[in-house]
Amino acid sequence: MNLTPEQALKEIRQKKLQPLYFIYGDEPYYIEQLAEAIEKVAVPEAEKGFNQFVLFGKDVDLGSILNYARRFPFMAERQLVLVREAQQVGGIDNKEKTTLLEDYATRPLSSTILVLCFQGNFDMRKSLPKTFEKNGVLVQCKKMYDNKLPDWVGEYTRSLGAKISIKAIQMLVENIGNDLKRITSEIDKILLNLSASDEITAGVVEKYVGISKEYNVFELQKALTQRDVIKANKIANYFATHTKENPLPQVLIILYNFFTKVLVIHGTQDKSEGNLASVLGVNPFFVKDYLSAARQYSLGHVVNAIKAIRYADNACKGIESGTVNEEAILKELIFRILH
Repeated sequence: MNLTPEQALKEIRQKKLQPLYFIYGDEPYYIEQLAEAIEKVAVPEAEKGFNQFVLFGKDVDLGSILNYARRFPFMAERQLVLVREAQQVGGIDNKEKTTLLEDYATRPLSSTILVLCFQGNFDMRKSLPKTFEKNGVLVQCKKMYDNKLPDWVGEYTRSLGAKISIKAIQMLVENIGNDLKRITSEIDKILLNLSASDEITAGVVEKYVGISKEYNVFELQKALTQRDVIKANKIANYFATHTKENPLPQVLIILYNFFTKVLVIHGTQDKSEGNLASVLGVNPFFVKDYLSAARQYSLGHVVNAIKAIRYADNACKGIESGTVNEEAILKELIFRILH
């Protein structure tokens, strides 16, 4: 069967285990979550020493994996054979060798749970994943789209029994991006320092994550939207002295995404918040920011802003600019956007 990471995690935690798992994709957070969930429930703690085998792809070949899979558990109901970084297994790209693994997957032992975890995507035209899907579980772990991140962060926080404000979500998403492992790590760290009834607010994020609630990319966008020259340049000065937390390439990507969405608004006839949220692929809460920017900037001005961001990106890479520091590049960009 083919399951989403969320569906697979739910079944695993309910101890509805299958004899085969083929887990792959470019989102390591979910791959790790699935592997840990299977490890937790597949074999009782007292039996792990004899019946749980966690292997790494670079250390084994297909023959070794099959030997583990075909053995019977020692005085137990089942055993777990979990292969991490399976893309490095010797012979995994060899059709003749993978045929042996396919033969096993066609008739897997009911007493063995065989899990292959691939970091990265896999050629799904090959028969190996199809065989696992037919007789076990196939899970693709995709990188999350940026427009899905705010809802995901909110849902993750609520799953831990905590509350989080919209502003705090935006600060985390804008500054961390779609690195789910880091986002969850930061939320977990915050909750260790809060009581059960406390809400994660922008101030809390600033205190425990180190993201300034006054000087961040979200506030820079806001200053540009409001044409607040003084505040925009204050933020630029702050970024210049905190380059590690605010790398210019990341700032440029966020500003580019912001102004391209404003451009879309100019080209959309139905400017109701519900329709724009759907067209832009964002939470309705954020639509008003893009609408405000569209009122401040004409279509031509938005196009020029996007050109200015592209020029700044080239300058950041040393193209057509010589040796210019990041502070100068950002200040020139702010000037070109505002004037």
